[in-house]
Amino acid sequence: MHLLHDSNAPAAATITFDQFLAVDIRVGTIVAAEPYPEARKPALKLRIDFGNGIGVKQSSAQITRHYDCATLVGRQVAAVVNFPPRQIGKFMSEVLTLGFPDENGEVVMFKPDIKVPNGARLF
Repeated sequence: MHLLHDSNAPAAATITFDQFLAVDIRVGTIVAAEPYPEARKPALKLRIDFGNGIGVKQSSAQITRHYDCATLVGRQVAAVVNFPPRQIGKFMSEVLTLGFPDENGEVVMFKPDIKVPNGARLF
């Protein structure tokens, strides 16, 4: 299992508050989801609306174990919006959708308990 997914791993190295602020984590609402059968690992293509400041971005997410396309539209999620785009096969992933591993290492997406405005930044 990858170290980042190991719930028994020690905390990462200490960082400064400025380093934390450099990671721009925002909330957005999934407006479209579709299968991505060409991906090496099972994945879905997501289009996420982050509001007027950032707009709609796309993400490839390995979330097929707990989620299906029909139930994702309208769900709020958190994502890192300031990583450079990453080519995933023929798909350009523009943001990193965030989640935590369950007991089997499958992704459980992170979302706020209460609806917040699209584009709200984590602090």
